[in-house]
Amino acid sequence: MQWVSQVSSAASFVDALAETIAGVEARLDGSAPDSLFVFASPHHREHFGRIAGALAEVFPGALVFGCSGAGIVGDGRELERTPAFSLTGAVLPAVELTTFHVEVDDMPGADEPEQWHARLDVPGDAAGALVLLADPFTCETGPLLESLDRAFPQLVKVGGLASGGSEPGHTALFAGTAMHGTGAVGLVMRGNLVVDAMVCQGCRPIGTPMFVTRSERNVIHELDGRPVARVLQEVYEQAGPRDRELMRSSLFLGLVTQPDREVYRQGDFLVRNILGLDARTGSLAVAAEAPKNGVVQFHLRDATTSSEDLDLVLRRYAEQGHRPAGALMFSCLGRGQGLYGRPNHDVEALREHVGDIAVGGFFCNGEIGPVGRRTHVHGYTSAFALFRRAHAD
Repeated sequence: MQWVSQVSSAASFVDALAETIAGVEARLDGSAPDSLFVFASPHHREHFGRIAGALAEVFPGALVFGCSGAGIVGDGRELERTPAFSLTGAVLPAVELTTFHVEVDDMPGADEPEQWHARLDVPGDAAGALVLLADPFTCETGPLLESLDRAFPQLVKVGGLASGGSEPGHTALFAGTAMHGTGAVGLVMRGNLVVDAMVCQGCRPIGTPMFVTRSERNVIHELDGRPVARVLQEVYEQAGPRDRELMRSSLFLGLVTQPDREVYRQGDFLVRNILGLDARTGSLAVAAEAPKNGVVQFHLRDATTSSEDLDLVLRRYAEQGHRPAGALMFSCLGRGQGLYGRPNHDVEALREHVGDIAVGGFFCNGEIGPVGRRTHVHGYTSAFALFRRAHAD
């Protein structure tokens, strides 16, 4: 297995395409890629329809997959607010690739897994990866992920919502020889590969884990038998000056996804936005259902916390001794230079911990990755898919 990546900031599409093709060809040193992951900024929008054909002329056997992005990742760089075109080539011996496109009105439901199996000609017990890219304007990504989780529980699902467009029809999804402006595209990868997925939510817990003792759908009335407003006041009073300041602007709620654990640590929570606190009732509305007896904990986020969380997740992964050949990175538009004040923060952290590997990807309108046993759409995160061989060829 071999992965290489090249990115170009050339304003001319012709120049950007030539630069990335030349870089991939040189690094592959005569090997033919099986897959080409392409990510392009909106500066090249008028040429999106030419990408698959142009790549097919040079790499006739390679499957093209990717999307548009407001920021682009490639060759160890994160390019934001500038023309950018990224090409990541992968030589994948003994790996089978299957692409699909789905629209909201023809998407199988969560109770129809056999329709997915027939549609993709992929069995329900297939192992490997499913890279999913969706249009943020026309795809209901949550129900789609629920349906895919039911149909293919052993496929690791990771990806993101395309960006770089402010209205429907301005984003692009590439799958094989086709370009789509709506719905979602997927790439199923199975065979001699293992895919390790990581979701770095950029948060740390504050206070202690608590049980939801009274709630209605996404509104929590009581935690550990007390009004949420009272609990929040106690957390605030016990916090230090820095955390008190963050609680005013960057407070979130984490929901435990695997309640059978006895001890919870950072990363065990699905972090969701707090929508509001009712001053009259003291109840809290969050951007997720909070069932009774579920375990939750408040979380904080800022640049330092986000960097520390990323380092923690990557360090845990590196300690397992894995040696991936390449990676795809799906990072939130709210990260990057706007959060850290400098470019390349997340991709440099990844390569620092796992080695100087090829990384392609983009900045998303929402990131897709697993937390616990389910796949979710996230915000403010970086989701990574790291690829390695399952066994020697």
